[in-house]
Amino acid sequence: MTEDWRSLHYLRTGSPRQRRAYATLEASGLWPLLREFDPVLAGTVPLGIDIAGSDLDVLCEVPEAAQARFAALLRAHFEARPGFRLAQRRIGGHATTVCGFRYDTEEIEVFGQALPIAQQHGWRHLLVERAVLAAGGEAWRTAVRALKRQGFKTEPAFAQLLGLPGAPYAALLTLENWPDEMLRERVASRPLLKPE
Repeated sequence: MTEDWRSLHYLRTGSPRQRRAYATLEASGLWPLLREFDPVLAGTVPLGIDIAGSDLDVLCEVPEAAQARFAALLRAHFEARPGFRLAQRRIGGHATTVCGFRYDTEEIEVFGQALPIAQQHGWRHLLVERAVLAAGGEAWRTAVRALKRQGFKTEPAFAQLLGLPGAPYAALLTLENWPDEMLRERVASRPLLKPE
């Protein structure tokens, strides 16, 4: 896959779900509003492994000094939206703002952390998962979706299918620097679930 995930343009010609996500994000004005914070869509929708109820996960780089302003911006524009919630805390030692709300038919979660996007776990997981799906193809997409329908979160679903020991979120990151051939061998050696 060669998508430029820092832009939303690839969504316009994607699956019906991706096109809906694009329309919602455009209508919300979220990208222009958060431009200075380098927004990027992560999670299941870019990978095409979303299921009913999957939300749109937006990652942003928000320096610690800008966290209050970031939160105020989200509150000013989206507080009236259904399901609005906003929390500020430290995650992994980094100042983080997490904001969720519903826009049209979509649940949106905005995650602003005082860390460059390339170092955030959501982005790093996205790249590992993309590599696994590139190696495993549609059969792996189907298997991940099947586990998600059973209640698994995305990273635990991948860890289960790959047979990774330990905490799934950390275990998945151990694959970041694997050569493509080694990853293809691991994927090929794992039995998949039968589709539902």
